[in-house]
Amino acid sequence: MDVTYDYYRIFYYVAKYKSFTRAAAILMNNQPNISRSMNNLEKQLGCTLFIRSNRGITLTPEGKRLYSYVSVAYKQLQSAELELSNSSRLESGAVTISASETALHGILLDALKDFRKDYPGIHIHIFNHHTSQALQSVRNGLADFAVITTGPQIKKPFKEIRLTEYREHLIGGPKYQFLANEKHHLEDLIQYPFVSLSRNTVTYEYYTNFFLAQNLILNPEIEVATSDQLIPVISHDLGIGFVPDILLNDYPNNNDICEIPLYEDIPARYICLVEDTSHPLSGAATKLKDMLSSLN
Repeated sequence: MDVTYDYYRIFYYVAKYKSFTRAAAILMNNQPNISRSMNNLEKQLGCTLFIRSNRGITLTPEGKRLYSYVSVAYKQLQSAELELSNSSRLESGAVTISASETALHGILLDALKDFRKDYPGIHIHIFNHHTSQALQSVRNGLADFAVITTGPQIKKPFKEIRLTEYREHLIGGPKYQFLANEKHHLEDLIQYPFVSLSRNTVTYEYYTNFFLAQNLILNPEIEVATSDQLIPVISHDLGIGFVPDILLNDYPNNNDICEIPLYEDIPARYICLVEDTSHPLSGAATKLKDMLSSLN
């Protein structure tokens, strides 16, 4: 049975207003075309939908039954069209982001502040993940994109955009203030307890390789789950550790910590946006991605 969507659209308005003339005016068509379309619909369905009289039209039992279905479907289509229209104008919609702690504080929060100012109708969901979790959430479609620190080599269909550079510094608490007075080789500091992110993070892998390059083994006494836990642990003299300058800049009690200078150069790292190019982004997610990308 080949019944076109246009026939149902015309039927909806004829049945709603019980008038071919009114339906023609709303649809900006003429009455003969409307009548012809309804005759065709009745022929294709094999039943009479309208009782026509000098006083207008009424629906047959079959017409009432069809209208009960068509009206629900048409209203849902109208709602979908309105939602998509609002979404394209960024008046509504949602963005889901998977972000590491460093990325959140380093670039994402400031960008979201501006984004919310311009598009207050967009709902924002943020997952706090380390890099591997963030990439998995994008792969599974749970997040539109991830904003993370430099991680493993990105392969298609993932695409990586570098947003900003940051550096990390070795710091200690008051107990280790004496180490701030001169430069040290990393091998001379192995005797002190180290604090690091946990072993399932890209940062742990990064510093494992950094230590190996100096013929040393990273063996932290304390491991924490997120970057924002590093400074409180270090400032309480539980060990020394590497902390992103992004977090140091936001730390209010700099008197509680000190930088321990090193001869070894700690390479710059990056905060990146990663998306899965096989999953098209919504208008809202695309706009936020563009805002973030323009900051680099």
